[in-house]
Amino acid sequence: MSRTLFIADLHLCQEEPAITAGFLRFLAREAPRCDALYILGDLFEAWIGDDDPNPLHQQVADALRALPVPVYFIHGNRDFLLGKAYGRASGMTLLPEEQVLTCYGHRVLILHGDTLCTDDAGYQRFRAKVHQRWLQRLFLALPLFIRQRIAARMRDGSKQANQHKSLTIMDVNADAVEAAMLRQQTHLMIHGHTHRPAIHRFELQGKPAQRAVLGAWHERGSMIQLDASGISLIEFDF
Repeated sequence: MSRTLFIADLHLCQEEPAITAGFLRFLAREAPRCDALYILGDLFEAWIGDDDPNPLHQQVADALRALPVPVYFIHGNRDFLLGKAYGRASGMTLLPEEQVLTCYGHRVLILHGDTLCTDDAGYQRFRAKVHQRWLQRLFLALPLFIRQRIAARMRDGSKQANQHKSLTIMDVNADAVEAAMLRQQTHLMIHGHTHRPAIHRFELQGKPAQRAVLGAWHERGSMIQLDASGISLIEFDF
């Protein structure tokens, strides 16, 4: 059966070996049986540069490169600094923050999803700041140990800030969703980021539309399958 798979929000790190083991099993058993694999951001919990010698990064790169199918990657809010060097090492093709695919007769917009959370004004201001190329170049030029300290402080700050935000603010904005789909002329969207797995059905300019949301890999795996019949959300044990 021809199918394409999408995953996101694994947040791989050395502190969560069970998730890494589950992902490696997924790459060995499930991913080879598809036409292509798309990773829609936050593959890693943090990324401070392609020169980070973390052995987990090399382990994941080796497993991805060994796949007999093409792998594509869209940056998330945790790993937006993942660069071309790691893309080459892992065999992943790096995509822009929004990409339109035509698969099995479907036209689908894929993205990480954080740009849709426009109600969270504080996060959007932070995002705009850290996506400035000059600031990224400056950060990546710092010694590795300083980058590690800065990243740790930023993660702690993010956790504290999110504790005081409502779930509604951290979810996508319906107008932002519709604007993106109209801009890209599609009635099908797949994204991650919110950790709220679901397939939402609604009308867009009088026609049926769907927004499929990937789940985070906390205790179970989550993937979306796209084939000739449409999209399906699948959760599975590690």
